[in-house]
Amino acid sequence: MKAAATYWIFARPFTLAPPMVGIFCGSLIGYGATHARFEALNVALAVAAAGILNAASNGLNQIYDLENDRVNKPHRPLPSGKMTRREAWIFVAIAYAVALAMAASVNLQTFAIYAIAGIATVAYSAPPIRLKRHPIGSNLIIALVRGELLKVAGWAAIATVLSSWEPWYIGFIYFIFLLGATTTKDFADIEGDRKAGCMTLPVKYGAVRSARAISFSFIVPWLIMALGVFLGILRGNPLAIFLLSGVMLVWGTCVIYLINKDPHRLVTEGENHPAWHHMYWMMMVGHLGLAGAYLIGTLH
Repeated sequence: MKAAATYWIFARPFTLAPPMVGIFCGSLIGYGATHARFEALNVALAVAAAGILNAASNGLNQIYDLENDRVNKPHRPLPSGKMTRREAWIFVAIAYAVALAMAASVNLQTFAIYAIAGIATVAYSAPPIRLKRHPIGSNLIIALVRGELLKVAGWAAIATVLSSWEPWYIGFIYFIFLLGATTTKDFADIEGDRKAGCMTLPVKYGAVRSARAISFSFIVPWLIMALGVFLGILRGNPLAIFLLSGVMLVWGTCVIYLINKDPHRLVTEGENHPAWHHMYWMMMVGHLGLAGAYLIGTLH
């Protein structure tokens, strides 16, 4: 039981929910848009694979972030000595293999997207590429995997993603959101990241400039969402999408105020500033809300 709890902590369970919710909602959106047959088993496999792939990515990141975490998060399994590197590598290897096998059992498009996402997570954490060391590259890769590809993969579990721009446009909304919002996780890690040579935005530009730089990501995505209705790209219920956009704009404005009111608190708040939690909750509400808008559309 103790070992299982350690592996569970190592997987960082709080971070697993958004990609799983994102895939599930992407499937509902694909169903609402195309009226294709909803294969529950395929969707369940895609959802589970997303969580497992994210756990694998989290584990790999912790292996290569060990020196950072000795400073930033010494209570985690690896720096605290509760888990060995060998145990961590076994967990990561099995998780990657299981996630890709599950995705392959859905269909070829889903597998291809998950394979690209898996490669991207390795490029993010592991040398020699280790995009985490680069302030722009790290954000781009996270936005690609957990924003753009996430929604496209969910749609792919239901219907093809090669016959319409719609799934890619939806993915772009979340790509823009994560392009800036993902930096909220970096503020509390400045000291360790600097020592380990990870040049995140807060390390390179400081708390004040970084907070200002990422503020766009809490507003622009929801404007793009509303624009998608005007352009006729998004086929969900228009009123529901407009309402969702409005809620997210108000929420995003509050988060912008929170991170810019006292940017230095972003560094001293503890393991993660409340803005980081807002980012995760905004992702999940955005996923669920848009799925609801598309399901409402199927009633007409």
